[in-house]
Amino acid sequence: MLLEDLNWMDVEEYLKHDDRIILVTGSCEQHGYLCLLTDVREPMAIATAAAERENVLVAPPLNFGVSSYFSAYPGTISLSVETFNRVVCEVVTDLHRQGFKRVLVLNGHGGNYGMEAALRELVNKLPGLHLVIHNWWKGPAAAQFYAENKLQPAHANWSENFPFTRVSQVPAGDKPAPDVTIYMPATEVRARLGDGSFGGPYQLSDEVMQQLFKAVVAEVVQLLQSL
Repeated sequence: MLLEDLNWMDVEEYLKHDDRIILVTGSCEQHGYLCLLTDVREPMAIATAAAERENVLVAPPLNFGVSSYFSAYPGTISLSVETFNRVVCEVVTDLHRQGFKRVLVLNGHGGNYGMEAALRELVNKLPGLHLVIHNWWKGPAAAQFYAENKLQPAHANWSENFPFTRVSQVPAGDKPAPDVTIYMPATEVRARLGDGSFGGPYQLSDEVMQQLFKAVVAEVVQLLQSL
């Protein structure tokens, strides 16, 4: 269930029998030939599928994250670490105030890692708050998929290329991994990265990607059940 599809009375009724909610965090940043909101669409699709199985609410996603290293690419909209952490903590605090005591933060963007320490501190301040932070592409289900298929995930390569993130024709074949790190100046990152992909196969079949999706959804369902 999506919070945006309910009215306040629906939410009040929901809280009478459940206090779980999923909060999706992501980014608006370059993803090569994929959409700028790839890091939001992926966890939202996972959250929606898992929530349907568990009958759990999904809050509206945070569409902006920490992406300053891609600021030389048009369309990338970045927040500072401090601003992002404050927004996430304030959202979780307000959810807790309403009665949501069990929160799964489903993260889709590696640049948002800084929120983990801030949210851990929040758990110590808010009575009864149970919080799980899950980076979907780094969990055991995804890791097992990579190992079984002998594949390496990377930014804007096959591992993020789902039908719902694809907005243009994607090149065939592989891209050699460029010599680049996110700690370089943004202009240097773009100069070395080119189209935005960090290398490897650009695309796998949709059937194979569906296997990854189903495995990750099942993992998120288990996390919701254990909250």
